[in-house]
Amino acid sequence: MDQTADAPIREDAAFEDELHAALTDETLHLIILPTEQCNFRCTYCYEDFSVGRMGPETVQGVKRLIDRRMDDLRRLNVSWFGGEPLLGRSVVEDISSHVVESLHHRPGLSFQGDMTTNGYLLDVPTAERLAELAITSYQISLDGPQAVHDTTRVRADGKSSFRRIWGNLLSLRNSSLPLRVLLRIHLTPENAPFMAGFLTEVRDTFLDDPRFSVGLKPIERLGGANDASMEILPSSARREIQAELEAVLSASPAFQSSGPEACYAARANSLVIRATGDVGKCTVALTDPSNTIGRLMPDGSLRIDNERLGPWLRGWTSRDWSAVSCPYADMPRPSRLLQIAPGRPT
Repeated sequence: MDQTADAPIREDAAFEDELHAALTDETLHLIILPTEQCNFRCTYCYEDFSVGRMGPETVQGVKRLIDRRMDDLRRLNVSWFGGEPLLGRSVVEDISSHVVESLHHRPGLSFQGDMTTNGYLLDVPTAERLAELAITSYQISLDGPQAVHDTTRVRADGKSSFRRIWGNLLSLRNSSLPLRVLLRIHLTPENAPFMAGFLTEVRDTFLDDPRFSVGLKPIERLGGANDASMEILPSSARREIQAELEAVLSASPAFQSSGPEACYAARANSLVIRATGDVGKCTVALTDPSNTIGRLMPDGSLRIDNERLGPWLRGWTSRDWSAVSCPYADMPRPSRLLQIAPGRPT
């Protein structure tokens, strides 16, 4: 059988699967920012930290939105993002407690709670409490060995962060908690020479535990204050560098390498709820006016501007994988960022 000839058929089938998953009203994915403040000032960060903690009216609106939708859902996914979401832990616990209580009355509803966190505040007692609230999946970024990581993932007070994060990861590994941790390893020209040794240590320390996995991600210029002076891996060298580093991890089933997939921002049933109550699509484009597609009201209703929503969904009608993988990259609007990554929130 000619597998090359079958490739378009498989691609069409994958697109149809993604299309159904993106448009079904039986699924709801909320990416919630309980605060847009952060205890880090990563050198490549694109956020401006101009917004604080989510207020009571917006918290109420999130709860009411979930209440309105639950009876019609088969799948609910709540992703916590920021800023650093654990700086808004009381908001996380308030909304998550409401969700968990509601789930008791809907045994057929599949629920997943996850969090993108810098890991600095994620000690075992915190993870235990979050597990009680059905938050069991985490993405945590590392920028290489301590000497390199501490030059880019810097705390807001200017101090280092690696030892605390690494210690928390070891404690989570040594616990019996039912969790999953994706270690997102950032790649830059500065850390590339040290990465083979660091990934070997990561592999040998964590990847014999099936709860841990690794993904590699080159740093991009995403509109942050340091973009002009920031070095990124040249596109011509990325494939070779990543292939060499993937070889270090490839023996482990916990290494994640996948083909094209729909970005959450291209999914009609995925919404970003900012701490202000504004509704968006993309966690990278927070300051771009094209990203604000509506408003969450205190009663849980959504006021959506369909003209602003439409461009985010355009890839489905054109059957354009690039627009589905990253709808923000080539969106028609007055200003846009240079490059952003598809998939999960950064």
